[in-house]
Amino acid sequence: MKAFYEKYFMKQKMMRTVLLPLSIISLFAIYNFGLRALLLLVFNIVVACIVEYLCETKIYKKKKISEAVIVTAILYTMTLPVSLPLWISAIGIAFGVFFGKMVFGGFGKNIFNPALVGRVFIYINFPNPLTIAWNEAASGLPGGFTSMIMPHIDQVSTATPMLLFRNDGGTLDALKLFLGNVPGVIGETSKLLIILAAIYLIYKKVASWEIMAGSIIGFSGLSLIFNLMGVESVPNPIYGMLLGGFLFGVVFMATDPVSAAKTVPGKWIYGLIIGVVTVIIRGFALFSGGMMFAILIGNLFAPIIDYTVRGMQAKKKAKKEATA
Repeated sequence: MKAFYEKYFMKQKMMRTVLLPLSIISLFAIYNFGLRALLLLVFNIVVACIVEYLCETKIYKKKKISEAVIVTAILYTMTLPVSLPLWISAIGIAFGVFFGKMVFGGFGKNIFNPALVGRVFIYINFPNPLTIAWNEAASGLPGGFTSMIMPHIDQVSTATPMLLFRNDGGTLDALKLFLGNVPGVIGETSKLLIILAAIYLIYKKVASWEIMAGSIIGFSGLSLIFNLMGVESVPNPIYGMLLGGFLFGVVFMATDPVSAAKTVPGKWIYGLIIGVVTVIIRGFALFSGGMMFAILIGNLFAPIIDYTVRGMQAKKKAKKEATA
């Protein structure tokens, strides 16, 4: 098995570091949603690897694929509802890997986060399966094990916290939101695990704390402004961060080293953009979850931000040398 793996995959230390916290979150998701979550996860990894392998070998004439594609497939799966049909999931991950990554030249050359490219594509083209109420498992053992392979999708359903707030301003217990014992997409429910993952990734110097901090500051600042203005469609910052995939996106997707800003000032600006845009989309757009669109918008501006920052730094350095 090891020889087979090394034959087809290039080793990437950074990706393996990210895989550890992602694996823990995935295990919680399988416990929470049943084995249907595991089926989606394995299925998406296989599809992603096949698409990248065909592109690398047939188009770019390479022999191995990146371990990053596994991370992409897991991130993509964690943003899905457990009830999503496999064929729609396959379309999304295939589109994300090909159009979000391979058309740019493969690993390290993509402008946008490929997992989010795939997620947005199916969100726009298949809105009903991605926006219907999440379905809880039938009563029995805790977690989702009573549902096993196929959750009882039509028996017990409830709105996600995000949809509940948008539809009638309803709120759920903050502790339940923090721990993850609530409806939601597969990997975004447990904010506790996501925060622990953030600490680990920062400690390992794999994820940028500047981007995380910038996103939280932008999100909190604009939320507070709207709260003071009396805008009812925007919750308070703490509750807003517990809703949906904001924290998951901040920790695992906004900090993607390939598609994010590279300069230190650029990381702060990039993070602020993501936080601000998330609040605007959530509060005023038709889409209930603005994080995925906010990150893709941030990806779009990241090269421009870095170009501007480097230009300003070069001018400042030249001016300093001239006066020295």
